[in-house]
Amino acid sequence: MSVSIIGTGHTEFGNLDKDLYELLEESGKEALADTELAPADIDGIWIANYSAGSFNNQEHLGPYGLEIHEDLRFTPATRVENACASGSAAIDAARNALLSGSADYALIVGVEKMNSLDTKGAMKALSKASYWPDEGAEGMTFPGLFAEFARGYGEKYGYDQEEMEEILARISAKNHRNAEENELAQMPWNCSHQDILDLEEDKNPIIADPLRLYDCSLITDGAAALVLTRSEIAEENGFEGVEITAFSHTTDYLELNKRSNYEFTAGKIAVENAFEQAGISVEDLDFAEVHDCFTIAELIIYETLGLTEDGKGAEAIRNGWTEANGRLPVNLSGGLKAKGHPVGATGVSMAVLAARQLMGEPIGLALDNPELGMSFNIGGSAASNYALVYKPLNR
Repeated sequence: MSVSIIGTGHTEFGNLDKDLYELLEESGKEALADTELAPADIDGIWIANYSAGSFNNQEHLGPYGLEIHEDLRFTPATRVENACASGSAAIDAARNALLSGSADYALIVGVEKMNSLDTKGAMKALSKASYWPDEGAEGMTFPGLFAEFARGYGEKYGYDQEEMEEILARISAKNHRNAEENELAQMPWNCSHQDILDLEEDKNPIIADPLRLYDCSLITDGAAALVLTRSEIAEENGFEGVEITAFSHTTDYLELNKRSNYEFTAGKIAVENAFEQAGISVEDLDFAEVHDCFTIAELIIYETLGLTEDGKGAEAIRNGWTEANGRLPVNLSGGLKAKGHPVGATGVSMAVLAARQLMGEPIGLALDNPELGMSFNIGGSAASNYALVYKPLNR
């Protein structure tokens, strides 16, 4: 038994002149309208949000989901939080309700309004997703945590700083170029990796050595939404949709010092489990949307997916394997790096992007008749890991 996506919604991502509530409503209304369901058919609402309390002074966000339509009043509504993976966690919660039979139709909205705070304030809010006593409270930010991965990776596999800068700039440039075709993306730029390497120090400063500004994802406002149902209900009622054929969630220790700083160990297990559930390998995928919160994350994820051997992720980007016309196009949307990263919305956005791509209505770059896609979403410093596989319903 599986669930399928039968409706999607996605706002623009960026520094937006819209508040948290407007973004939530906009995406939810779009997803509902996409299904032609009556709002009263929705049996549950799940709102994915990392920290509206820190960003917007709004806890208890779940009930605001009823504002999407007056006929949703009295529908069970719950907020779900799992750091940057809150969106995938909300999909999981809704999926469990559907598969148990306690719901037939579920509405999931992921939303974050981050630009209500300045950069310093946003960094503090985000640092609460780290292990606070030894990381956030000691001044460790997420650029700092992922810089630990960059240094650990370089040391483990013998890359010097110049090599790492070149590899990571290639990833950044690919995603900025991809965002050129995404009208909802925050930072499109038709650039080469050399353009990034040639930026003056004040345009691309070191944020946390060795990571520079163009290695970091953006502070973003935005929302995305899905309507899910059991696949047999979708088939019986003639919905066009995209089936989630595999869903895997693994968790590792919250504190980075208790884990590897050169791989996403739990992420590998999540991907292996998803491939086993779907009966596929990485070679069967037509595309992947992955969690490039920092360019080093995308590099490590190439290896997490099994696209290359450990320590050889550079081959994928240098050889063009992850470009739109490559072996496995990665982040056709521009990814978190250039599409944007409204934390609570990201996992839902990935699912919307996958569904739209497989239905031939892509947000951004289009592939020729893709049949199988994947999303890989992490929370915190890869403590929470979600791998999902998608295919068109009835194909």
